[in-house]
Amino acid sequence: MDMRLILLGPPGAGKGTQAKLLAEKFNIQQISTGDILRQAVKNKTKMGLKAKSYMDQGKLVPDNVVIGIIKDRLDNADCSKGFILDGFPRTIQQAESLSQALKQMEIDIDHLIDIEIGFDYLIRRLTGRWTCRECGEGYHKMSNPPKKKGVCDKCDGELYQRDDDKEETIQKRFEVYRKETEPLKDYYQKNGKLNAIKGDGGIQEIFSRITNLIT
Repeated sequence: MDMRLILLGPPGAGKGTQAKLLAEKFNIQQISTGDILRQAVKNKTKMGLKAKSYMDQGKLVPDNVVIGIIKDRLDNADCSKGFILDGFPRTIQQAESLSQALKQMEIDIDHLIDIEIGFDYLIRRLTGRWTCRECGEGYHKMSNPPKKKGVCDKCDGELYQRDDDKEETIQKRFEVYRKETEPLKDYYQKNGKLNAIKGDGGIQEIFSRITNLIT
């Protein structure tokens, strides 16, 4: 089945996890802008070299360069059966540029899925994450706690909480999301393809909601 999807939702909603599961189920490509940006730089493509020039100066890569890298990726034969855009677009401006690029390439998006999740639930989900300093094993105090508090089951290493998983950091990320990314809902609502699903519950539960929606 050909399938072209865009996943939206706040940080921590599980977009990356769901994109991976959907890519496997439908045999389509998961396209994370961070991954393809790094790959383009590594491969020294024309757009990759442009991106590197900004990155070397510590600057954000401009939208037009990111869009160029996305277009290059979508031109690959392995995207002919479909793809999932994970983590892009994040702003109205990016969405407009992406729509223009897809129109030029004669590509239609089949489904735009918004994973809705409340801030309080998000806080509980994200602040419960702990990581082993030694082996990198991940734990969650609610869904996957270690046998001994603060100690890794695998290597007895110390568990710590990453800065990204601290409440003040999550609060800032969520504020940026509300200001810059949440308006995308209204933007995409106009084309009639935006559907929202509840983002609470387990990974497979959320996955089932998405697949029921798009099949």
